[in-house]
This record gives sequence, C-alpha cells and structure tokens, in this order.
Amino acid sequence: MMLTLREIYGGESTGSRPKVSVEIFPPKTEDGDRVLFENLDRLAEYSPSFISCTYGAGGSTRDRTLDLCREIGTRYATVATAHLTCVGATRAELIEWIGSVRAAGINNIMALRGDPPRGADGFVAVSGGLQHGNELVELIRSESDLMGIGVAAYPEVHPESPDAASDLENLKRKIDAGADAAFTQLFYINDNFLRFRDRYHSAGIEVPLVPGIMPVTEFSRIQRIASLCGAKIPVELAERLESVQDDREAQLAVGVEYAVAQCLELIAEGVPGLHFYALNRSHACARILEQLGHGVVSGLNGNGTDETGPAGGD
Repeated sequence: MMLTLREIYGGESTGSRPKVSVEIFPPKTEDGDRVLFENLDRLAEYSPSFISCTYGAGGSTRDRTLDLCREIGTRYATVATAHLTCVGATRAELIEWIGSVRAAGINNIMALRGDPPRGADGFVAVSGGLQHGNELVELIRSESDLMGIGVAAYPEVHPESPDAASDLENLKRKIDAGADAAFTQLFYINDNFLRFRDRYHSAGIEVPLVPGIMPVTEFSRIQRIASLCGAKIPVELAERLESVQDDREAQLAVGVEYAVAQCLELIAEGVPGLHFYALNRSHACARILEQLGHGVVSGLNGNGTDETGPAGGD
C-alpha cells in the first residue's frame, strides 16, 4: 500500500520514533543513474518512509522525475514522492502533470514555488501560470483530496522574504491551502530550528514540521549551498572543517559526527521525522543512521545497523 504523507506522519502517539526520509535529484547521465541506484540500494536497507525526487529548474527534468519515482516504487518497499514547481508551467500544464503523477500511482507531491532561473532578478510566473506556492497547493488539492502534499519551510527565513513574520505568514498560507506536512530547508544550528518551531506552533500551524538534514561531505560544496539558501554554519563547525579541508575523508568524519549529534538532539526534542538531503550519495546518511541505531528512528532494520563504510564514493 502506497501511503500518503498524511498517513505516514498521522496518528502517531507522543514519543514515537521519528520517520526517516531521503531526497534525491534526477541524474543527467546513464552512469549517474547507475550510481544513484547503487546508493539507493544502500539507503533502502534502512527502510525510509519515503524517497522524494526533485523537479529540475524550469521543469527540465519533469519526465525524469516521474520515471525515477516509478522506478523507486518498483524497486523498493517504500513510498515515492514527486516534486513539482510553478516554474515555467501554465496552470493547464500543471494540471496535466498532476494527472500523470496520479496515473503513475504516486500518492505524494512536494509542492514548491521553485527558484527563479539563474540570473533572473526574481520569480515571475509565465502567462497562465502560478505565482505562489500556496496556489500550487490549492491546485493539487482541487485535483485530488487524497493526494499527500508536502511544502517547504525556512527556519532561517527564505532569502526573498523581507522578515521572519512575513515568511511564516507565507508558510501558513500553504498549510491552510491543504498541505499535510512541512519540510525545512537545511540548517546546522538546532536552536534556530527550535525557535522557528515555537513560532510555527504559536501561529496555529498543526501539521508536522520535519527538519531537513544535509550532512557535510565536502566543506566548499556545503558553503555554496548554504549561501544560496541563507543557512548559517556554526563557527566551531566551520573551523573544524577548515582544519581538514585537504582531507575529504576527514571532512566526512567531521560532518557525520556533527550530524549525528544534531539528529540526536532533534530526536530528543520530539521531531516527527528527519528528512535527509542525500545529494544522490549514501555514505554520509548511512553512517549517520548506523550511529543513530535501530530503535531510535523508525524504519531502521537489522540489515543496516552493523555495516560500516559507504556504498559508493563521490
């Protein structure tokens, strides 16, 4: 049975184990596909509650997203979740794609406004398109009341938002439009997430808020990604990574150690899940899940908890 996000996170008792989920992106080559599935084979040992697949800039990988979601659903005993953005698509085209998702047997969509094209001053909807993420949620919900819908949240404020209050109001509009869960952008300072969670609940938002975790595997790469989304890197972590910047294995060890501590603190705070941005690799996430251990997070099985080492390198 292919569960929806509502069913994955709903009906859980207080103190239940958080769900594990993984996000990947469509590779551009056949070799990239091979490497991706080698790594997903490794991560599938931990029985993630779902695997989501992103939707390329301007819808450039729209068909690939669906193909990969079908393959994920066929290969693994887990739920596939397809991303969808407003970028470069009319309302009619979005409706058509939502129909394709449903026809493919995919029960969940991650609904995102999407980033403006590189070099653009800001997001501009195409003629007949949608301008905001809440409009996309409304459209998906109008096409199917049963579809699971996830949306993005920003603990350290979306780069385009004028302030934290406006950003939270925008998130609430997406939830009120029919979203079932919110998944945060990556962050490395748990206090920022926890303060955001307090404001989230104070605003009357009740759907699950799931923290997004991107393990550090290469400091320069994470610096670029963090700068694009406004995520802050703690000084202590940055100094440790800079001290080993010429040793990739040492960088990975520092990143995994930090992520394990980050995840354990979040679990102790009662988060409903951990959403890993895997960047199509398994080594960091697998090591983290091994160290968290069976029984700490939902989905870990006996096949993965005692194995060491990555199932593929960068």
